[in-house]
Amino acid sequence: MIKAEKSDKQVVMEILAASFSNNRSVNYVIPQNEKKMERIRKLMAYSFDVCFAFGDVYLSDCRRACALVLYPDRKRMTWQSIWWDLKLVATVFGLSRTAKVLSREQLIKKHHPSGNMFYLWFIGVNVSFQRTGIGKQLLLELLQQSKLMQRPVYLETSAPENVPWYQRSGFEVYAEEELSYRLFFLRKLL
Repeated sequence: MIKAEKSDKQVVMEILAASFSNNRSVNYVIPQNEKKMERIRKLMAYSFDVCFAFGDVYLSDCRRACALVLYPDRKRMTWQSIWWDLKLVATVFGLSRTAKVLSREQLIKKHHPSGNMFYLWFIGVNVSFQRTGIGKQLLLELLQQSKLMQRPVYLETSAPENVPWYQRSGFEVYAEEELSYRLFFLRKLL
């Protein structure tokens, strides 16, 4: 596992956009029209920027899988982050969906701990290399990194088929919420 550089942004965006193109949670906030993939790429660009500033972005050694990790305790409101948020609303969700997005984000945050955490915001594998063990290896390396940092790992998934995959790595489902889809909250404590 390697830490991504700014120059890796395009690679990370493409892996995540393809991996999450049919994701229920992503599609809940993205208008479903001819600009869907363009909007998902912009969402992933936003997420990359936020994690690069307030967390870490990782690539597998083969550069076919990636993860965006956020440390919410390090997140600060800056002119840059305000600009990113405004751009996200204008180019990804649209003003009409902002209340829906903010409501969902509040729902998610109410399930997060108040202390430090290793928030695995996104993890994805190039679609041509899924089910080859690359994602599993990256996840194991992320868990090792969280241990070194003494931070429990938290994440959400809207893909019920992914829950057993996380559970095999020691995660537990600690909450569920019903939106227009079921959202599973998982954690791996220290």
